[in-house]
This record gives sequence, structure tokens and C-alpha cells, in this order.
Amino acid sequence: MTRTTPARPLDVEALFPELTAFRGTTTRLHPRPGRPDLSASSVGGPMLWPADEPWPVCGETHGRGRGRRPADIHRYRQVLASAWAREQAPGPTDDERKLLGELHREHRIPGTSETDPLPMIGLAQLYRRDVPDLPAGPGDSDLLQVFWCPFDAHGPGRYGLELHLRWRRSWEVGEVLTASPQPLVVGSDGFVPEPCVLYPEQVITYPFAGLLPEELCARIDTWDEAREEEAEQSADESRTEPLGYQYDLSIPPGWRVGGFASWHATDPYPMDCLTCTTPMHLLLTIDSSEWDGGSGSWKPLEDQNQPTHLCATPTQVTVGRWGELNVFACPNDLEHPHRWSIQ
Repeated sequence: MTRTTPARPLDVEALFPELTAFRGTTTRLHPRPGRPDLSASSVGGPMLWPADEPWPVCGETHGRGRGRRPADIHRYRQVLASAWAREQAPGPTDDERKLLGELHREHRIPGTSETDPLPMIGLAQLYRRDVPDLPAGPGDSDLLQVFWCPFDAHGPGRYGLELHLRWRRSWEVGEVLTASPQPLVVGSDGFVPEPCVLYPEQVITYPFAGLLPEELCARIDTWDEAREEEAEQSADESRTEPLGYQYDLSIPPGWRVGGFASWHATDPYPMDCLTCTTPMHLLLTIDSSEWDGGSGSWKPLEDQNQPTHLCATPTQVTVGRWGELNVFACPNDLEHPHRWSIQ
């Protein structure tokens, strides 16, 4: 199976020929529910992890003894999805509501210290053979594995994320860890991904308008404003949102690798390597949804007949307040510490 991005509704390079010099590519991962195996790129699937290598843990001081159990979160989603999928009397029954209430409870883990090693959650693993825009890792590594702490309690504000990226050469892995360590509880259900297979697709992309040359950015803004005014003055009550550079012609939504970061929630700020000061490149975008009301033109052709509420959030991962997490890496040395931004 594949996922195919529709052709863009307008030829943006015909509108703004200067964009040709800024054209890039990004690989949309198109995660969809499935049963990935160790040899597959996936979100929330099993990791190709050596049995004799310590699993990543979070050792930063923060609460970790109260939260929801990962198994309860998976079961809650299954019960709810099955209830609404019924043709006759869709929606939870009284018994199912009672079960859902139990599954939604938080639990305390007695005797837990704020510094106990906390197993990180395996978020994704990406093989270079599957993802055209994934760079070769250190020492020609062909596999990127991404983990995060299931509590947003890090950094000076105590609301930040903690990520761990691991590059490896897949052919060197011998005996594989059969059961991945799991946290007993998590701070939010959005940290727990549902297992998804990937349907990578490379598409054309262009930079965020605010990072383009000032004159070009101003022309794009003027064009966007004109289309918004046309839509407001239209007498067609069935009109949809007007096309725009940001949401329709430049940066696709959803999980993706490479390309350009969006800065729609904050003003752009420098993402320079803290080790060598080199401007960093976007490595990976982790998104809360594959598309939304403002970016529906990117909905794959194969999903056109599927209701958005059923297929736009396949991973069940939530970043912040339904945002996206952009992870940056140093182009000089991928082992230099990564940086990230939530938009």
C-alpha cells in the first residue's frame, strides 16, 4: 500500500519564480495503524535493540510515581474505537463507560523516588533505506531510533521534553532484546504511541515564509492577504478556507523527515549547534495530527473518503497543545546534541 499526496492546488513556483532556488524535499512518513516488526521503520513499534545494551532511561529529577498505566491507555483507545465503530447503536454502552472510567484512572507507585531510572518510551525507528531524506548517521549508521521521557517535567520551566536519539548500524545487532522496558506510569496519554507502519513519500517543500528574503516574503504575504480578502467578499456560503502559502503550498503537516521547519506558533529563532555553532538542519517532525482544517489539501488521495476524526491521528501522540515537535541536528556531526522546538 502507499499514501499519495495530492498535487498542490497551485504552482507556487509559477507565482513566485524565485522559490525555485529554495526548493527542497521532505519525506512524509504517513504512519497508519498496523503491526510493524523489528526490521521495519515504524512509530510505536518494536525496536531493533541489542539484548546486552542498556535501554535509555531518564534520570532527571522529577515526579514519576503517579500517572496512567500504558496498558490502560492502549486498552482505553481500543474500547472507545470499537464502541464508535459499531453500526448499531454506536458509542459506549453503560458497561463500557464504567470500564473506560476505570482505565482512565491515575495510579500511584509506592516508594518511587524522583531520581529512579525511568525507562524512556520507544517513539520511532527509521531505516535509511525506507526514508529518502534521512541522512546517513555517524559511521554510516543506517538506523535512527527516537525515545522520549513520558513526563513533560524537564528544563528550567519544568514543562519541557526529554528526547534521546540513537544512531546504529542495524547489521551489527546480534541478539535482540525481546521485551522493551516500559514505564509503570506516564504523565500523559499523548506520550504513548499506537503501533504504526509507515508509508514514506518524498514530496517537494519550501521554507517558512518568514525565513525567505524580505522582499519575497512581503510579496507572499500580500498574495495571502489578497486571497483572504477575496474569500471574505465572496457570496458563496459553501466556500472553504482560502489557499495560503503556509498551509497549502510550502510545508506539509504530519510526521516527516528533513525539509524545513514551520514557525507558525513562534517567531523563527536561530537553531545553531551548541557544540560548533553551525546552523542546524531539521531532522524529524513529530506531529499531533496528519492534517487539520487548515491543511486539509495535504490529505492523501487514499484517505479522501475517510473521516478526519478517524484517520488524522493514527499515532495518538500529542505534542504540547496539539502542536508539532521539530527536532534539529548538526549537519557537521549528527552526534552533537540535538535541539528541538514545539510549534
